[in-house]
Amino acid sequence: MMGARMKRWRNVLACLACLAGSAIASDLPATSEAAATSVSAQRIVTLAPNATEIVYAAGGGDQMAGTVSSSDFPPAAKSLPRIGDGIVLNAERIMVLRPTLIVGWLRSGIAPEVEALAKQLGAEMTYTTPARLLDIPADVRRLGTLLGTTGTANDNAAAMEARIDALESQYAGRRPVSVFIEVGSTPLYTIGNDPLVNDALRICGGVNLYGASRVPAPRVPVEGVLTQDPRLVIVPARDNDDVTLRRERWASYGLKAAIEGRVLGVDPDALFRPGPRLIDATEALCAAIDAARMDYP
Repeated sequence: MMGARMKRWRNVLACLACLAGSAIASDLPATSEAAATSVSAQRIVTLAPNATEIVYAAGGGDQMAGTVSSSDFPPAAKSLPRIGDGIVLNAERIMVLRPTLIVGWLRSGIAPEVEALAKQLGAEMTYTTPARLLDIPADVRRLGTLLGTTGTANDNAAAMEARIDALESQYAGRRPVSVFIEVGSTPLYTIGNDPLVNDALRICGGVNLYGASRVPAPRVPVEGVLTQDPRLVIVPARDNDDVTLRRERWASYGLKAAIEGRVLGVDPDALFRPGPRLIDATEALCAAIDAARMDYP
């Protein structure tokens, strides 16, 4: 029981790290001058699971040499050599893998040390830190250029852009719906001023209860959520049983949205990782937000 609780808490911390990173995405450089002109096949090491997913979407799966322990999508990524957990990295392992390109997520934390290691190895280093939904296909295109896989990357990016455009067209101008997104329950955390997730909500016509918060993932009181009475609650959930438990918990607090069944469970990896699957999660968000919108008296 204790082990399961610790694992859930580690997942929450990972999500909070993702949210904190997205808030400063617009301040980060996209790539180096050298990386921008590289078109040869690479040996790629990724430092975050979203970077792994974007590399695969760009057609670079067969160029992957290693990644972090949390990279588990697509399924092929599970068999890659591991170089650490994204917070603590094994420099010796990275050197053994001989990467020519290292793809990170945030230029903070361990990143400066990895940049120094990349320089020592003669490897290029770039970052993928989308700040809005359309930045995800843009990063897929950019990495396709770096990897010499522009055909696959452009096709996949165009398909993503078409899906995003379709959502914008479908839900533009519809009545706003107040939304609460649960990140962790003990203690209770939510989405604050995270630009990427809030962009997904904007596309759907959703309004984040805590979108004006000063931090990307604020800790909030249950009473504050009850007072604001959101029309829809989004919870991280792996299966229907998890959704049911979370809905029942909120219903026990007296939250009307939960009592009336307006609780959507979303795979937290899809919702909180700034990668291609966030587009899948956004489609589910839009459908749930629209259903909640129809329930207005």
